[in-house]
Amino acid sequence: MKKTKFTESQIVAAIKKQESGIATKEICRELGISDATFYDWKAKYEDIYRPCMKKANGYFVISLDFELMWGVRDKVIKKTYGKNILGVQTVIPRLLETFNQHNIHATFATVGFLFYKNKKEMLDEFPSLLPNYHKHCLSPYGSYMETEVGSDYITDPYHFAPNLVQMIQDTSNHEIGTHTFSHYYCLEHGQNQASFKEDLCAAISVAKPKGINITSIVFPRNQVNENYLKTCHEMGIIAVRTNEKSWLYNARKSDNENKLRRCIRLADAYINLSGHHCYPVPARIKSIPIQIPSSRFLRPYNPHFNFFESLRLNRIKKSMTYAAKHNKVYHLWWHPHNFGINQDQNFAFLEKILKHYDYLNKCYGFSSITMSDLSRKA
Repeated sequence: MKKTKFTESQIVAAIKKQESGIATKEICRELGISDATFYDWKAKYEDIYRPCMKKANGYFVISLDFELMWGVRDKVIKKTYGKNILGVQTVIPRLLETFNQHNIHATFATVGFLFYKNKKEMLDEFPSLLPNYHKHCLSPYGSYMETEVGSDYITDPYHFAPNLVQMIQDTSNHEIGTHTFSHYYCLEHGQNQASFKEDLCAAISVAKPKGINITSIVFPRNQVNENYLKTCHEMGIIAVRTNEKSWLYNARKSDNENKLRRCIRLADAYINLSGHHCYPVPARIKSIPIQIPSSRFLRPYNPHFNFFESLRLNRIKKSMTYAAKHNKVYHLWWHPHNFGINQDQNFAFLEKILKHYDYLNKCYGFSSITMSDLSRKA
């Protein structure tokens, strides 16, 4: 069967022309097609062009966990993962440029440590109460701070990023939220609500002199602690990213994670095992902060799974389309360091997602929005 030379958007545009009153024969002559082909298009694409006439709604949320080495230091070392971290220096400007081209409004949930220009400034502003994790490797304070963290952002781009924070701030549309001050683990043994509050206070305080008002939070490692949401509200947080509503993605302590869940989550990235994870647009305030569940983690390119890339892309696009058609929220997230290597492949994949967003925006009124702005609509 001969493949059509026209794209889906061109076909829908032709149908819209006819709907506006232009004669079918004139459209067919302009495109070099027969009347039969045109009416075949109309039958096939009716489900698409009808929403284009009446505009649906729905929202596309992108949140990024901006953490550098602070988010992975207990799992990896610079020797094995350093290229990913250093790659963020080019990933952030590329993301901002790409988002600008597609009018994307993103939330950058940023670890507070990244705001500092040097170690001395950071040490002077540590919270008065630190978490006392039972697993000492989880704490960024003490020996790790003394031996692994450099003097400033010029000599240590693994742990400081004031230049990148400023770059995000200087770009319109985006929101800088918090990923806590120290990449704080809210479900681990040894920490408590009092030390969490001090940590959150420090995260808000380091951003304030730069004119950044923190109103959204993403809990590190997705360890959403329901008991801490009241503290978030007290500190002015109006939006929180929560987990997909499935047993596969329920928040757990690190010790309670297992290989089975990881394997099924990996498969779920390619095949729809757990659903679309699209959620109703917040219509009214039930509690603050507003919970905005995630829909999909954008896994980085893996050359070993290159053959399955089309499945991964279609998994995301189908769920985005479902959200657009049904006036729901689709929430995509990842870490900038996930794009730190294989950047061309990762950005090419992202570009395909955002082109699909452009199409859904045009046909259904599907809109990009930050976490805080979505909460304000409630």
